[in-house]
Amino acid sequence: MAEVFNERKKGFEAKFKMDEEMEFKVSARRNKLLGLWLAEKLGLSESEHDAYATEVVLSDLEEPGIEDIIRKVMNDIENHGANLSESEVRLKLDEFFSIAANEIAS
Repeated sequence: MAEVFNERKKGFEAKFKMDEEMEFKVSARRNKLLGLWLAEKLGLSESEHDAYATEVVLSDLEEPGIEDIIRKVMNDIENHGANLSESEVRLKLDEFFSIAANEIAS
């Protein structure tokens, strides 16, 4: 009987690990999409788009949740004088999350 419980435990742990990996991949993709979108809105040159998107992805590693990304991009928006509100950025994060989830799932 103990063996059955150990197998179930291993199964739950494997599923949890897979779910966490999927969530990380979707979040990273969402953040990259946001960075690419913002790079254009900030007026960065085409050659700077990927580097900026990478900065946005890395900014999400500072703390749990999206507030670290929001702080970073709102600071960048202010520094570049772009006309974007925090609510617009949050809406784009939601939109890009859906897109990223679909891309990762397929």
